[in-house]
Amino acid sequence: MTLIQDFKNFAMRGNVLDLAIAVVIGAAFGRIVTSLVNDVIMPPIGYLMGGIDFTEFMWTLTEATADAAAVTVNYGVFIQQIVNFLIVAFAIFITIRAFEKMKRKEEKKPDAPAQPPAQEVLLTEIRDLLREKS
Repeated sequence: MTLIQDFKNFAMRGNVLDLAIAVVIGAAFGRIVTSLVNDVIMPPIGYLMGGIDFTEFMWTLTEATADAAAVTVNYGVFIQQIVNFLIVAFAIFITIRAFEKMKRKEEKKPDAPAQPPAQEVLLTEIRDLLREKS
């Protein structure tokens, strides 16, 4: 029973839920970045390079035969994945940088001076009254 209870406690922690949400959002963000690279960034780059489609960049190791498909090294797709990675890494860097700046601003705020306990206030008033009488 303790293994199940330990797992339940682990799964119900806020960090695990935050991580699950981050994975789902990250997967959706990955699809958006893939579309951005494949459909927006790479076509103009290919156009500027003379109408090249990067997905067609490949080395053919073995030509296709009637029995087997061609064996190719698709380095154009790899180039697109590198661009995807760089965009995702840059977006994560910008996000973390923004959070760090917000965190630093919160740390810079001076704390309000702590109010002394009521007993100290009363004792200070009594002391001051005694000083005035003497």
